[in-house]
Amino acid sequence: MKLILQTDVNQPLRQVAAGFGEPLLRALAPPFPRLKLLRYDGNKLGNIVIFELHFGITKQRWISEIIADGESQQEWYFVDEGRELPKPLTYWRHRHRLLALPEGGTRIVDDITYSSGNSLLNLILYPALLAQFLYRKPVYKKFFA
Repeated sequence: MKLILQTDVNQPLRQVAAGFGEPLLRALAPPFPRLKLLRYDGNKLGNIVIFELHFGITKQRWISEIIADGESQQEWYFVDEGRELPKPLTYWRHRHRLLALPEGGTRIVDDITYSSGNSLLNLILYPALLAQFLYRKPVYKKFFA
């Protein structure tokens, strides 16, 4: 299943790219599930990010590996892929794209592909995942104001 969200911010591409680090990652954490960042290597090929998700009395780990990264004059990106995912997810790929806008700002694109292994469950998960990523929009705007 595919989910794509775009957020425009008023800072230039290189400045936004420089801000894509651990402080932003912590700011993007939604109120639920509560996330505990256990490891953050960065956004370059081969880096690992590990979260512990707290769902009330249960905890699950989320391990992602950066499988690609790159940049040009007009774009900066990295792609993380889930290696260990919280149930019911079985597949996760998140392409983080920053695109230079003609007026000098930057478009942040969250391009997510996910699966639970079940088409009906994928549809049921969609609103929750959409809410999690809509939560990011005002955080991005504030962080890059």
